[in-house]
Amino acid sequence: MTESTKPAEDLYALQSDPTAAESLRLETVEGESAVAGQEKEPAYGWIMVRELVETVVLSLIIFLLIRQVVQNYRIENHSMEPNFYEGQFVLVNKLAYRLGTPTRGDVVVFHNPRNTNEDYIKRIVGVSGDTVEVRDKTVFINGQALPEDFTHFPIPPGEFIGPIIVGDNQLFVMGDNRPNSSDSRVFGPIDQDLVVGQAWLRIWPLNVFGIVQHEDLAPAGVLSQ
Repeated sequence: MTESTKPAEDLYALQSDPTAAESLRLETVEGESAVAGQEKEPAYGWIMVRELVETVVLSLIIFLLIRQVVQNYRIENHSMEPNFYEGQFVLVNKLAYRLGTPTRGDVVVFHNPRNTNEDYIKRIVGVSGDTVEVRDKTVFINGQALPEDFTHFPIPPGEFIGPIIVGDNQLFVMGDNRPNSSDSRVFGPIDQDLVVGQAWLRIWPLNVFGIVQHEDLAPAGVLSQ
């Protein structure tokens, strides 16, 4: 008699645990995600650094471009009173005379010809080709009295200057505070290359905020040679 036999069921055999297997799989997936996150963090940090650098560089470029067009100045003397006072801030248009021509009555900022580390603010009285003379408390241009219908402090009596011929690419400048101004009466006409630009806008204090007004010191056909 043939006996067919089969192994008896082993009560102590290890059985697979579905729950443990699922937990192990989840732990593995979570571990992989953590590693992936760690790999992404440096990339995100680099993006932030790059954007910061780009912003700084762009701001610097914009600043430099603006400085090529305008520049702010604080007035530190009394030579332009009563129209400009110490402590006021003005913006200077540095392109004014690259794109145009200086005219009598313009207020300009320029490097002191005796010390180019200092900047002065004055008003143009004479341009290239003019003959300037000061006498009888009056400025004469090409033999005719300069029409000065704006507020200013007059020239003291007894002052005589000139006649002085303004050369090519030169300007004769004077402060509106005529008794208290070191200007072309002292150091002569200035080279136009020393001019920083034309005073354009008062920005401080706020009660004087506004465009710097041009004074017409040369009616057409009256003072030109």
